Amino acid sequence: MRGKARLPTLALSAAAVLLAGSAELAGVCGPFTDVAADAFCPFVLEIFTLGITTGTTPTTYDPAGNVSRLQMAAFLSRTVDSALRRSSPRAIADQFWTPRSAAATGATTVGMEPLLPACDGADIWVPNVASWTISRVRGSDGKLLGTWSPAQSPVAALVAMDGVFVTAGTLPGTLFRIQPSQPPGAATVLSSSLGDNPAGLAFDGGRIWTANALGSVSIVVPGPSIPWTVTTVTAGFSNPIAALYDGANVWITDQGRGLRRLDAAGAILQTVTFGPAAGFPAFDGMNIWAPTYNSASVLVVRASSGAVLATLTSEAWPVAAAFDGQRMLVTNYQPASVSLWNAADLTPLGTVLLDSNAHPWGACSDGLSFWVALRDEATLLRF
Repeated sequence: MRGKARLPTLALSAAAVLLAGSAELAGVCGPFTDVAADAFCPFVLEIFTLGITTGTTPTTYDPAGNVSRLQMAAFLSRTVDSALRRSSPRAIADQFWTPRSAAATGATTVGMEPLLPACDGADIWVPNVASWTISRVRGSDGKLLGTWSPAQSPVAALVAMDGVFVTAGTLPGTLFRIQPSQPPGAATVLSSSLGDNPAGLAFDGGRIWTANALGSVSIVVPGPSIPWTVTTVTAGFSNPIAALYDGANVWITDQGRGLRRLDAAGAILQTVTFGPAAGFPAFDGMNIWAPTYNSASVLVVRASSGAVLATLTSEAWPVAAAFDGQRMLVTNYQPASVSLWNAADLTPLGTVLLDSNAHPWGACSDGLSFWVALRDEATLLRF
């Protein structure tokens, strides 16, 4: 006769402890002695484990107690924070830190005077205005993968459709396209009839918009042949330098005028007025973060209404914002630094000083790291 299978001694001991513990905790939900071990207990344990509630004392939950609006706000805030923190790519990669000094960052040498980079989810594309090149940097390790040229005076990059689009600050303006699947080489000219001196650009799902610093906005319609069709709108604009799309409207940062919401034809629907020198904003899915470098502040604007929710203090000369799904980073030209906030509740996470000659300009995020273009050091900083 075969002998009966026997559990290892360690397994038997663990099972004994588990059974003993179950007997002792009958009718108890985790640490709480006033919650029954019924169908509701798992829900209580979940929000306790996630830090959404701590109970009224270490051992009581007060399940029949009323919840005030203030308590509800605290519960919802902790829920949002916990969900963002645990679902972030940074959590999956076990990267819960924020660099606290320049020594804790990485750097990649790119072309001269990098300005406004963009990320395609894996790589970062960096327009280098002084060297007339676009650098491709691998997000996982910061390796320079290739350089595209010529692209005269490239200023800003945009990842959309099947390529990387780059504006060139020319008169009239130029829009280039790079196809990432192809080896490094010359960028393709899609149009050389944009408004004068284009800078920032955005994509609305069907068209590319460019903010042209000498007084216009161009709307580019992709087509089967080159050049693509361009409509340039001048009415009401002063010095547009940046563009973003919030899922409903395109917004333009117009220096001297403020943040402007546009309709589908490029007409101005709304103006949010602020400092005379607006920078390059970012959208966090709900709010627009707009640096205003003459006033050393960052405005947080509700995209749905244009209401200013907060004016946050930054270092002098904040230039550009970038969002990683949880945090908002703002580059400060001088003193050279980056500042961070928790985007959910606008709390500051600190400012990190960089080399005094770095002069950070544009920034983007790949979900794990921020990437900051150091304009005067030909460097892309991994933060």
